[in-house]
Formats: sequence, structure tokens, C-alpha cells
Amino acid sequence: MSVLSLAFPAEAFAANALAVARPLLGLGILAALMVVFKPLLVGMLRAALLVVKPRMSLEERSQRSMMQSVLMLNRMARDLDRVEPSLANELRSIASRQ
Repeated sequence: MSVLSLAFPAEAFAANALAVARPLLGLGILAALMVVFKPLLVGMLRAALLVVKPRMSLEERSQRSMMQSVLMLNRMARDLDRVEPSLANELRSIASRQ
């Protein structure tokens, strides 16, 4: 602490306030730029994601959906196996047709 800061405490306070305000101002500018360029940033992020993990084709998605429905029918048949064996067999036959 210097003698001048004792003589002029307002200058010392201003220097401390400026030291605190400078990073906050930088963060504010960064946040404003991110808001302004959000569509561009989102597009770049989606493009990078597609490079890493490409989207499945329509045929692959339909096959996956069909496989999930077959698995669901088989799961339901397993649950009903002891209570309703004929219904379980019916569900298995439906699953085998798909």
C-alpha cells in the first residue's frame, strides 16, 4: 500500500474496480457474440457431430424400428408364457412374420 493510496483512496478503489470489471466486460462481450452467432455455432456443432457419428439411412432406421417391435413382442410373449400360453404363441407368430 503506497502513501498515495492513503492520500487518495478513491483512486485505489477505482483501480480495484477496474481490475474486477475488466474480466466481467470480457465475459459479457463473449456472451453477446455467442448470442449473435448462435445459429452459426449450432450449425458448426451439428456438422461436427455428423462427421463423428453419421446419421443412419432410412432403410437402417426402418429395420431398427422393426427389430425393436419384434423384440417387444417377444418380451410380451415371455411375460405371458405361464399365464396365457396360447396368447404367447400368437405373439411369437406375429413377431416371426415381421
